[in-house]
This record gives sequence, structure tokens and C-alpha cells, in this order.
Amino acid sequence: MDNAPKTYDVIEVCMLAGKIMMESGAETYRVEDTMSRIASSFGIHNSHSFVTPTGIIFSIDGDDPSKLYRISKRSTDLKKVTEVNSISRKISSGDLTVKDALLELRKIEKESVAYPIWLQIFAAFISSGCFLIMFQGQWHDFIPACVAGGLGFSCLLYLHQLLEIKFFAEFLSSLLIGLAAMLFVNIGIGYEIDKIIIGAVMPLVPGLLITNAVRDLIAGHLVSGISKGAEAFLTAFAIGTGIAVVFSF
Repeated sequence: MDNAPKTYDVIEVCMLAGKIMMESGAETYRVEDTMSRIASSFGIHNSHSFVTPTGIIFSIDGDDPSKLYRISKRSTDLKKVTEVNSISRKISSGDLTVKDALLELRKIEKESVAYPIWLQIFAAFISSGCFLIMFQGQWHDFIPACVAGGLGFSCLLYLHQLLEIKFFAEFLSSLLIGLAAMLFVNIGIGYEIDKIIIGAVMPLVPGLLITNAVRDLIAGHLVSGISKGAEAFLTAFAIGTGIAVVFSF
């Protein structure tokens, strides 16, 4: 009877760590490895985990039931991934008990460590212009690209809160970027509409998702790799469709 609560708490720690990492943009194999290491550190050496972008299943040998967590939201928050990895290392070194680890993970789950919205928009604003220069654009198009990129990213953040359909938000954001770039060129502020659009849409491109999809496929996680690749493809398709609609007019 004494081991039952402890075993349940260990499963809860493993599941919560995996859930936070998966929701924050970690790779599938990293999530499974972290869960396995945490379980081994607490004396459970025969654990099994199955991680996909939409759910986590974890079980151990014996009579203890398997547990499933549903992943309904996914974002990019590598700060949380780093903090969970730090807790995992403390557990491996014996510095944290099961109860303390569970409290720390629940604290990480509740807190918002992402940068403020205004800073995210400003970063998209500056990076859009820098991408334009990187793609051999001219300096006189720097400000139009910054403004278009900032408007598109602001629209993306707003629509993600307003709409449940992620790809529709990306379509409208890229549509706004295309319209803004066309407006700048037509009134004489911008000159190369293609370079302005390329620089402005780069903050919308799912770079981390594509990278994780490739790394999961290489690591042998075919289900996660294919599903992440499909999500990245749909996101890129939505962005391209928004720009294509602008050029069709």
C-alpha cells in the first residue's frame, strides 16, 4: 500500500513533464527520453511511453493503470522546455523528491514565460526588414517590409485568440501582408513587392515545426514526424494561398 501513492505520483510527474514539453514545442524523442529518465530516477525502470503531437500515453509494468493526456494546444515556448529539462536533471541527481518535482512542474505549467505581446510584435517588425536584406532586397524597402511583417504578425496573434481554426488565421495574416505590400508599392513607398512579401511572411513560417518533423522522422518516430510535417505543410499552404489571392487580383 505504501508504494501505490508513490508510483501514482511518479506517473503524474512523468506525464506532466511530457505534457508541458509537448505543448511547448519539444521534439517527440526528447519528450519520451525525459519521461523515461524521470521514471528511472525514481526507481521505475520498466516504463513505456508513446508520444504524438495530440496525446501522450504512459504506463509501467505491473498492475498500475496506464495514463493518457490529451494535447489540445501547441505553441513554441522553449523556455518551458529548458525548465523541465532542468527539473529532470535535478531529479536524476537526487536533488528533488516526487512531491517537490510535482509542485515545480505545476508551477511551470501555470506560469506564462513567453515574451510580452508587444515585444513579439516588435521582434517580427525588425526581423521582417532583416529578412528582406538577407534575401538581397534594397534598404529603401526595409521600412515597408517591417510594417507589413508587424501587421501580419499582429493579425496572427489576434486571430489565434479569436479563432479555433489555426490555418484560417495564417491565411488571413498572409493576405494582410500581401495587401500591405501591394499598397506600399502602389503609393511609391516600396519598390520590390516580391522582396517585401518574402521578408514580411518569414515570421509566420513554421520553421521549428519543420525542424522537429525532420528530426522525429530521423529518430524513427514516424507518426509524430509525419503529423508534424503535415501540419507544417498546411501552414505553409495557408500562407502561400493568402499571398496568391492578393496576386490574383
